[in-house]
Amino acid sequence: MTALETLDSIAELFGRATREAVMEVGAISIFFWKVLRVCPTLIFKKFHLLTEQMLRIGVGSIPLIAFISVFIGAITVWQIKYFFADMIPYSMLGTLVGKAVFTDLGPVLTGLVITGRIGAMLAAELGTMKVTEQVAAMEILSLDPFLYLLAPRILSGFIMMPMLGIISSFLAIESAQLLAAMALDVSFDTFYNGVRLLFRVQDVIIMLTKTFVFGGVVALSGCYFGYLTHGGAVEVGQATNRAVVRSSILILMMNLVVAALLL
Repeated sequence: MTALETLDSIAELFGRATREAVMEVGAISIFFWKVLRVCPTLIFKKFHLLTEQMLRIGVGSIPLIAFISVFIGAITVWQIKYFFADMIPYSMLGTLVGKAVFTDLGPVLTGLVITGRIGAMLAAELGTMKVTEQVAAMEILSLDPFLYLLAPRILSGFIMMPMLGIISSFLAIESAQLLAAMALDVSFDTFYNGVRLLFRVQDVIIMLTKTFVFGGVVALSGCYFGYLTHGGAVEVGQATNRAVVRSSILILMMNLVVAALLL
């Protein structure tokens, strides 16, 4: 193969990938618009469907988030000690932990963990309903799947993820303080004075914005790939895999975008 043929192959591959990416973005945008159209009806007439999904997606994830957050705080303290032991006093430990947890580690790790639990669950659940023709049965009965199945799950992702982010950040900072006290002999007052030293309301706004976006990404990806499933059990597994992989990639991409806009 000549150099010119190699360049042609690379250009063709890049063009195909770009076209498919644009088509997928357009399809997801149309899908999301259909969800937004039924949100007023959901909120004012079918609110019980929304609260049910909020319990499943949000409240049901609290034990997992609490468990993960304890280790997020502990690992953050230990990494800061390893990297900055000879550079900064321990009085600044709380400052670094607070900044890291609020603006980056807390939202991103929470989003990735929720992707594994909620994104996979939504894709598998809706994919199974699609291949067993439960969705088709709803349409025959004139029940809108976007109102009864998709909008409650996606809207719940947007609403509950910031709540989980608040819980995660609180528990991560608490666990960091406990480890700092037990392993590094940093007092309660010293640690929290450090947290307050450079704390800004913008840090909380960044955390809430990121978790809001991540929650939407996880729920939308899970519902989109699950709802478009056709075939059988193999296709359901493939849809679940695509939902988790795409959500994880988008979380990392949107983390950069939000940070660039707000920091």
